[in-house]
Amino acid sequence: MSKNQVFNNQMPQVDKNAAPLLSLEQDWQSSLFGRAIEHSQQELASIAKEAGMAIGVTDTCGTLLWAWSSQTMRSSAEQVHFVEGGQWSTQSVGTNAIGIALNTYHTSCVYSHENSMNSVRDWVCYATPIIDQKTQQYYGIMNLSAKYTKHSSLGKLAVERCAELLSQVLHHQQQDCLSMNLFGTPQLTFNQTALTPTQRQIEILCILALCPAGIQLDELHYALYGERDVSLTTLKAEISQLRHLLNGGVQSRCYRLTCELQCDFLMAEKALNAGYIQTAFNLYKGNFLPKTESPFLRAWRDAFDARLSHYIYHCQDATLLLNLVHRTPDRIDAVERLLEILPEDSPHLNQLNRLLSMTDET
Repeated sequence: MSKNQVFNNQMPQVDKNAAPLLSLEQDWQSSLFGRAIEHSQQELASIAKEAGMAIGVTDTCGTLLWAWSSQTMRSSAEQVHFVEGGQWSTQSVGTNAIGIALNTYHTSCVYSHENSMNSVRDWVCYATPIIDQKTQQYYGIMNLSAKYTKHSSLGKLAVERCAELLSQVLHHQQQDCLSMNLFGTPQLTFNQTALTPTQRQIEILCILALCPAGIQLDELHYALYGERDVSLTTLKAEISQLRHLLNGGVQSRCYRLTCELQCDFLMAEKALNAGYIQTAFNLYKGNFLPKTESPFLRAWRDAFDARLSHYIYHCQDATLLLNLVHRTPDRIDAVERLLEILPEDSPHLNQLNRLLSMTDET
């Protein structure tokens, strides 16, 4: 059974004729990703025009930020909302190439009959994730689509080339960009150079990232240390070192980050807020700062974890849960949910029961 068939079997029947249309955030075009799309769109449109295809770039949740269609695809694309604001996750429209690439982080191809929506059953679509190979930062999905009679065997190579083109522009557009991936093993980069800050400095950066409007020094001190007896001078020294690491990217009075941010925990929170569970599951690669003593960060982690557990216990998609357990085998709520929904003859049951028994022993 193919990966596409697995998704088809687990997706609910979709009877809509077009993707939902959402309002885009007003400032997305000024972000690093937005600037890279604007810089690349003419070249990307030329590739699609030459092949008689439609092309689009989504955010991390599968919403199209930019789309362009050749003359042969334009009318059809507009009818199904393959336009800016169109929401193409599997959660929204069932099986489609964008949704599968969103769920798997791999290049996908969905042929006409594999699409859940009848209105795109004459399409062949290719999609691939846009990932910075240096920082492993995930930005969204690149998609190319054509009518079935016009599709090419080189479609996968073409869409990967388009994603690579956009990734190269992202490299050139970066100016004072801080990337923080903090689910699981922390990975921080600034302008694509790895950082090795202390645990306390990571915590300060997280608090500032979660307080984009800024925070006063005494508030930051309590958020970081709680009732612990640590002087303000110590905190100021930590901030001074961070300001040096980030080329002055920490503003004082009130304290806030002035550099560009790409954070997995912020993207996952945004996905949960919007109801895009697949994206949140995919971003989650382990517990958020498990050793932190910051009352602010522990409260954020506990609230996020409770929301994630809620969605895990209501999830019907075994594939998403299996992928989650594969990345984070200590996620016992996902193991328990899989034991509830998997059929009795599933080959995964023995391994899941072993994981559960190992947890009981500890």
